Amino acid sequence: QVQLVESGGGLVQAGGSLRLSCAASGRTSSTFAMGWFRQDPGKERKFVAAIVWSGGNTYYADSVKGRFTISRDNAKNTVYLQMNSLKPEDTAVYLCAATTQGTVVQSRLYREDWYNYWGQGTQVTVSS
Repeated sequence: QVQLVESGGGLVQAGGSLRLSCAASGRTSSTFAMGWFRQDPGKERKFVAAIVWSGGNTYYADSVKGRFTISRDNAKNTVYLQMNSLKPEDTAVYLCAATTQGTVVQSRLYREDWYNYWGQGTQVTVSS
């Protein structure tokens, strides 16, 4: 009932910036939170950032704190991930996720199994 489409991935040099977008459509009124996860071949999916739709509280993985910023545009049902000071280790497929399941609890924001809608992902490659 919720469709997510990511965009904005690409190839950038270390130290550069990139802005990812995730447009949500469908029954978006039931969305409690949206987040970004990333996954590189041979590695497990990792939490990057999340935002609670009502109120806009944000949460970040320690590895990206201070460099990445998640934000939302309620009118457009879109979330963004502004990535600055990119490092080669940021290289991954970035996936947008949304959840319509249950009450928002902070601990749940970091768990991929709480998100029940996922985009197809967008590749981010950071060269040295």
